Amino acid sequence: NSGVVCLLRPLLLDVVPSIRQTAALALGRLADYDMDLAEAVVKAGVLPQLMCALPEENRYFKKAAAFVLRAIAKHSPQLAQAIVQCGALETLVICLEDFDPGVKEGASWAFGYIARHNPELSQAVVDAGAVPLLVLCIQEPEIAVKRIAASTLSDISKHSPELAQTVVEAGAIAHLAQMILNPDAKLKRQVLSALSQIAKHSVELAELVVEAEIFPVVLTCLKDSDEYVKKNCATLIREIAKHTPELSQFIVNSGGVAAVIDCIGSCRGTVRLPGIMTLGYVAAHSEDLSMVVIVSKGIPPLCVCLIEEHEDHIKAAAAWALGQIGRHTAEHARHVAAANVLPTLLDIYVNTRSSEDLKTKATLKNILQKCTYLPALEPLLREAPPNILKHIIGQFSKVLPHDSKARRLFVTTGGLKKVQEIKAEPGSLLQEYINTINSCYPEEIVR
Repeated sequence: NSGVVCLLRPLLLDVVPSIRQTAALALGRLADYDMDLAEAVVKAGVLPQLMCALPEENRYFKKAAAFVLRAIAKHSPQLAQAIVQCGALETLVICLEDFDPGVKEGASWAFGYIARHNPELSQAVVDAGAVPLLVLCIQEPEIAVKRIAASTLSDISKHSPELAQTVVEAGAIAHLAQMILNPDAKLKRQVLSALSQIAKHSVELAELVVEAEIFPVVLTCLKDSDEYVKKNCATLIREIAKHTPELSQFIVNSGGVAAVIDCIGSCRGTVRLPGIMTLGYVAAHSEDLSMVVIVSKGIPPLCVCLIEEHEDHIKAAAAWALGQIGRHTAEHARHVAAANVLPTLLDIYVNTRSSEDLKTKATLKNILQKCTYLPALEPLLREAPPNILKHIIGQFSKVLPHDSKARRLFVTTGGLKKVQEIKAEPGSLLQEYINTINSCYPEEIVR
């Protein structure tokens, strides 16, 4: 409001280097503070002035200038576009080639803030020739430069298969894979994130990541003391597992499923989420892979997540994963039902506070349509709403005609009495199921 941006602008061209540098730093801090100030800095015509002298400037000014660009770019795609339009990317590329690590770091950071917004801005960064230089930066000895360069490659890769392919063609995967066991936690976070953002797009890209021999080495990251390293590692495994049964099988063979199950058991909150989804994706591919999750004791930790977690989206993921495990055959459904999870899922489904997404994932339909384990189904008869009850009664009508022991039990536990209390529409599917059950018994028992 006091016109300070217009007062600082001419100081960028002052004859004294330290004044130029301090003016740039001040503008950067203003722009960093909020979006309105960043827009004021752009509108005041600071960017062209900042750019014109930059290549000849000293390293301190280059760092300050990169900070200004980053501070503006972070707020919105429109402000990042303003930086692209003033020709700053070409200047930033020159900074990436600078011998000073601080200048490289500042330029990498600015590129990351521009690329993260959308595919078009990311493509502009690629077209400026930044990617090969960023791959060189991850090979630098300085940890800070490695971190930011890996983070920026992740931001470029995330938008589309084509952008990820550009990063791959620059040779990034091999260098990223070598840093999985680096002792620096912040670097590991970024490395795992970048590999995830590459692997998520297609089978081919996921296979390239796997071919860099990241397994079984990467599984040690699931035991890391840093929560974000754990989470990013589980995310990477999830992004690979989701594509094909073959990739999931490869993860199983290298001990990945057991390691993910341990990880889910040892942490809390959103860190669990990618691991939960990994189990769901692996189990969804085939009967055999689902059985691997069961034999590896994957069901109990998923049940614990349903009870312990407060966030609906985590519960929804656990309910979905259990549905993927139980949907294949009666044997699979029996294992899920025997873990006594069906009443929990039903409680979530009928709870008015549950989100719509959570209710959809907790419908039990996947499991119920295969479940012939009647002792787990019977307790649900009392609580289930009509749309779920239909599936439960349907399973009883399939099993009871062929199982005399189950028929006897169904009477003694009061299940048959409960069925008589159900009000079904005449001619409906539910009424048909009830008639089938009743026809298994003599008329005087039914009455």
